[in-house]
Amino acid sequence: MAGGSGIIERFYREIMEGGNLDLIDELGSESYTEHEEPMPGQPSGLDGIRFYATTFRSAFPDIRAKSIEPVMTDGDLEAARVVLTGTHQGEFLGIAPTGNTVEFSGIDMIRVQDGKAAEHWGATDMLKLLQQIGAVQM
Repeated sequence: MAGGSGIIERFYREIMEGGNLDLIDELGSESYTEHEEPMPGQPSGLDGIRFYATTFRSAFPDIRAKSIEPVMTDGDLEAARVVLTGTHQGEFLGIAPTGNTVEFSGIDMIRVQDGKAAEHWGATDMLKLLQQIGAVQM
């Protein structure tokens, strides 16, 4: 079943694009558990979400969700495929800004409890991102 303006969409539109980090506490449970492989230095829980958003927004200040589709819900699960774009204007994981435009995707699935994200499973195409900023040659 398709839904609109779910937690995943709000995360990308309002936090990643809009920079509203205060919304993390509204959308995420205090007992939030992250199952995606963390970035170097990324803490657990809601602080990890703040770290993730801040890291990407600092490196790609014009980051945009080109598409979020389909947003699917089934019971307490919500899932979406997201395509992100941006320009590498700040350091990213120790890689100096290149000015390169990037486009990469990710898959997110969350478990919602009491209207908040309680758990997240995801896969971000970091290899494609790192290739586009010249950190990995293929």
